[in-house]
Amino acid sequence: MFKRLVSPCLAGLLLAGAASALSATPGAPGLGAPLTPAVLAGIELTVLPTGEGLPSGEGSVTEGAALYQQHCQACHGAEGQGGMNGDLVGGVGSLATAAPKKTVTSYWPYATIAFDYIRRAMPYTAPGSLSADEVYAIVAYLLSRDDVVPKDAVLDAQGLAAVKMPNAEGFYPGE
Repeated sequence: MFKRLVSPCLAGLLLAGAASALSATPGAPGLGAPLTPAVLAGIELTVLPTGEGLPSGEGSVTEGAALYQQHCQACHGAEGQGGMNGDLVGGVGSLATAAPKKTVTSYWPYATIAFDYIRRAMPYTAPGSLSADEVYAIVAYLLSRDDVVPKDAVLDAQGLAAVKMPNAEGFYPGE
């Protein structure tokens, strides 16, 4: 009986001692380091539908086509369709049909969503590794595939925020 009580108590005391030894601040777990404003600015990536939060930079459809081949095609197929991880383009006008196709261009109401998502999560093997210029270019390329932007478009923060997506009104009932 004594052994059964001592073992849990001893284990608890050892864990408490180890935790306090690791902690520079009493009560803190002692993990990591405080975030500096510079580090926080680098990971705060919120982009609003209005374009607020978009970084400086620009990218063209032509640049985006090459970057797409390099970073996206393996998962999303040639030209944004037919890949193992789903189509990114096509389906515009299909949402109200019996066979809706939800893609970047057919479903998302704001082009800034594409920028935000790609910057945070792509490419799958190295999320967040693309520069702002590369993300603008890839978004320009994807939007050009469904003629949302012209084939010679160059997008920057202002231009991307001004893009009118095919499903811009699709999430809100009409007046």
